Amino acid sequence: MTTVFIKNMVCNRCIMAVRDSLEKIGLVPVNLQLGEVTFEHTLSGTDKAAMEKALVPLGFALIDDKKSRLIERIKNLIIELVHQRNNELQTNLSDYLSSQLHHDYPYLSALFSEVEGNTIEKYYIAQKIERVKELLVYDELSLSEIAFQLNYSSVAHMSSQFKKVTGLTPSFFKQIRLEKRKPLDQL
Repeated sequence: MTTVFIKNMVCNRCIMAVRDSLEKIGLVPVNLQLGEVTFEHTLSGTDKAAMEKALVPLGFALIDDKKSRLIERIKNLIIELVHQRNNELQTNLSDYLSSQLHHDYPYLSALFSEVEGNTIEKYYIAQKIERVKELLVYDELSLSEIAFQLNYSSVAHMSSQFKKVTGLTPSFFKQIRLEKRKPLDQL
C-alpha cells in the first residue's frame, strides 16, 4: 500500500477530478479522500511523475515532506468537520485534532502557525464563516438554525464572529450578497 498526499484537494469535486485524472493515466486508487490517495501497490518514480503531470494543471500538487503532509491533514480534517459533517464536534477542536493526528496540540499549533503564518483557530473560524456564507446564500435556514448547525453557542456569537471577519452582519450579507464566497483552498 502506498499513500500519496495531494495539496488543494479540498472538496468532493476535487476528489472526482483527481480520480478521473488518475484513471486516465492508468492509476486506480484503492481509497481516495480529502488530500489523500491510497494505492494497492508501491508507485514507481514514473507513476509519480505521471500523477504530477496530470494533477498540476488542475491546481493540485503532490506533497512530499512530512510537515506539509501534517498541515494538509489538519486543513482537511477542519474542512471535513465544518463543510461535510456540519461541525458535529463532540469535544474541543484541539482534542479532536490531537486524537485524529496522534500529536500533541501544542506541536500541531506551532507547526501550523510556522508553516501557514496563521493559527489553526483562525483557519477554523475562516472555514466556519465560509460555511455560514454558503448557508446564507442557500437561504434555507434561519440564523438560529445556522448557528446551531455550526456549533455556535448563540446567534449573537456567530453574528459577532461573522462581522469581525467580513465586516458585515449576517443579515446584511444575506440582503446584499456582495461578498463573494472564497474557494476553500484560498482560506
